[in-house]
Amino acid sequence: MKRMTFFGMPALLAMLVANPGVSQTNKKLAQTGFEFLSVQSDGRAAGLAGAVNSLEMQSSSLFFNPAGMARMASRIDLSASDNQWIADIHHNTYSLAVNPRRGLYGVLGFSIQSIDYGDRFYGTIVDDSEKGYIDTGDLSPSATAFGVGYAKALTDRFSVGGQVRWVTQDLGSFVLPQPDSTTAKESYDMTVMAYDFGTLFRTGFKSLVFGMSVRNFSKEVKYIEDGFQLPLVFTLGISMDLMDLFGETGIRQSLILSADATHYRSHPEQVMVGLDYKLLDVLSLRAGYVDGNDEDGLSFGIGVTRYGFALDYAYTPYGIFDKVQRVTARFSY
Repeated sequence: MKRMTFFGMPALLAMLVANPGVSQTNKKLAQTGFEFLSVQSDGRAAGLAGAVNSLEMQSSSLFFNPAGMARMASRIDLSASDNQWIADIHHNTYSLAVNPRRGLYGVLGFSIQSIDYGDRFYGTIVDDSEKGYIDTGDLSPSATAFGVGYAKALTDRFSVGGQVRWVTQDLGSFVLPQPDSTTAKESYDMTVMAYDFGTLFRTGFKSLVFGMSVRNFSKEVKYIEDGFQLPLVFTLGISMDLMDLFGETGIRQSLILSADATHYRSHPEQVMVGLDYKLLDVLSLRAGYVDGNDEDGLSFGIGVTRYGFALDYAYTPYGIFDKVQRVTARFSY
């Protein structure tokens, strides 16, 4: 049974990577809302192009694969991330994981994801007046997600995790013209429950790990007459420390290669590959690549860890949108 698990999971991942077009036949895309949930803000993850589904990311695992915090060694882990997104938009994420008995009863986690859209927006509607429009007042859109997660290592090889999130989005109130030449205000705000879950499997061969996650599972929601779902995504991941293949090198170092294959509801499948070199458990140099994305492909990152504190930075060229920079600060005790 273990042999089937060991060889079956790579085969499934290989099929998804090698032949993504099969699953796209007659597939509808761009049918989702609340797309801010798909934006990555963690500095380490972004430096690896998001290929972290099979990595243990401590409390930050809540934004990728909740099972990744099950084997957390520290009692408490805190992280805060700032993502300087396109169009002067800032995405911020915060996470906390608590491990009171070293994983005996599992790890409890909390997450927050929010957006700062920057300067105010001006609302207008078309009008036959000399100006050609009517000013309807300022708009202040906002979006936030609050999550509570739990993860546990069921055996020394197999871990599971899940998270429930309260996701809210407020696009403001819009003035709509009516057939009788009057106007009416319509509010575009909504709260919905979203669910994430995942697993990690340590094969026992060197440091080879497989990961699986499903994120943003929810019921269909609707703004007035238009129904849609959250950006559901299925991810399979694999990772390994390549230094395990060379034996003792005399220096504390690691070279983690990770790869994810993702199946989205909102856009075509993607393959993400990341490489993370860490020297003396202090300095990390990272690079990643996303296949199948229009604007961003390569990404680069650097991280420093010392005395329980960590600082991760990622730089992503973003085509016509110039660049995206992400910074994450972490404290573990």
